[in-house]
Amino acid sequence: MRPEDCRTFRTAVSDLNGDMRGKRLPATDYDKIGSGSLRMPFSVLNVDIWGTDIEDSPLVFESGDQDGVLMPTGRGPVFMPWLEEPTFLEPVWMFDDSGAPFDGDPRHALQHVLNKYAERGWSVVAATELEFYLVDDSGQHLTPPDNPVSGRPLDSTAILSLRELDAFDAFFSDLYAASEQMGLKAQAAISEAGIGQFEINLVHTDAMRMADNTWLFKALVRGMARKHGFAATFMAKPFPDEAGNGLHMHFSVVDKNGNNVFDDGNSEGSETLLQAVAGCLAAMRASTLVLAPHSNSYDRLIPGAHAPTDICWGYENRTAAIRIPSGDGAARRIEHRVAGGDTNPYLMMATVLGSALFGIENQLTPPDPITGNAYETELPQLLSNWSEAIELFEQDEIIAEILPKVLIENLVMTKRQELLKTSEIEPAELWKTYLETV
Repeated sequence: MRPEDCRTFRTAVSDLNGDMRGKRLPATDYDKIGSGSLRMPFSVLNVDIWGTDIEDSPLVFESGDQDGVLMPTGRGPVFMPWLEEPTFLEPVWMFDDSGAPFDGDPRHALQHVLNKYAERGWSVVAATELEFYLVDDSGQHLTPPDNPVSGRPLDSTAILSLRELDAFDAFFSDLYAASEQMGLKAQAAISEAGIGQFEINLVHTDAMRMADNTWLFKALVRGMARKHGFAATFMAKPFPDEAGNGLHMHFSVVDKNGNNVFDDGNSEGSETLLQAVAGCLAAMRASTLVLAPHSNSYDRLIPGAHAPTDICWGYENRTAAIRIPSGDGAARRIEHRVAGGDTNPYLMMATVLGSALFGIENQLTPPDPITGNAYETELPQLLSNWSEAIELFEQDEIIAEILPKVLIENLVMTKRQELLKTSEIEPAELWKTYLETV
């Protein structure tokens, strides 16, 4: 498929929740991309999960609800295979009229962090593992989907079951074909611990492209699921008695000569790796709001339920928030395991990579790595309360070093508004808010 074969295209920028905000345009308008004539209000990046303006936001009435300029990210056209009509998406990000990046754009927040790595002659290589549920949302309650082979609803867990994967083979075959068409390079797929839960890994690449890939892949999974007659959700905890959805991030840092700075030839990793781990741990509690950004996120953060709740690290230990996988030293990396599937990948990666760099710049030393079950050890904890997470995020000094002031202010306003509005919704009805918006 070629762009010239399409009658329409979309432009989309990520808002603070990771939702796509943009326009549907005739293909004849494609020459406007990059001209500066494609515009949207700055306030669109700072709406709540329902798409509502943030009350008292200076981006709305106080400033006259000014437009920003949407410019292409350099990705180029990405086809949208879940739509019936041939269509493509042009990813964009937001600038002001002077050409300066808009600090409230989460993609710019990640670029700001990556620029700091570049100043050292370093680049970041990253990969993500995305967990999601396939669900039936046709009734008043969310339920597992029907098995496409038997026609009966799924009713048991099937961790690492090939039989379960094969039952949904038509969906996964289309998903992989579409992923290749979009340039996303999906890797292994597995059946996970929850009923109807799966995980797909994306092939490692440079950090910004991985953030883009993760953002696009979430849209692809949701779209292809609808095409196959069910829904897909990245909600952190779709079912109270099943495992939650995580979004694990692996990353390493490469110098200008192509050497992994986390590798010093031994199995423990370099001093730089330990400093990066220490930075991630130091910022983790205040980062809770980014890693767990929604009301439903906190239902996942339960000790002993396959989601890290203790602020700790270890070698080859999946109960720890930070895991150092074993293997070839040239691939020595950090796995950050805290974020829920509902996180904004740009903000998550900006915060994680920013905290790692904070540890390196300040030569921090981590505590000893844990061994055994982290859930059975007395350790510092992630915040378990959304309101407390908002307050700490707003006040924390490390977060202020990592993220732009405007973005921090906007995210805090957004989450306070969402906190108030969700308090008026019956908990059993919240899935209707989050199902396909996170």
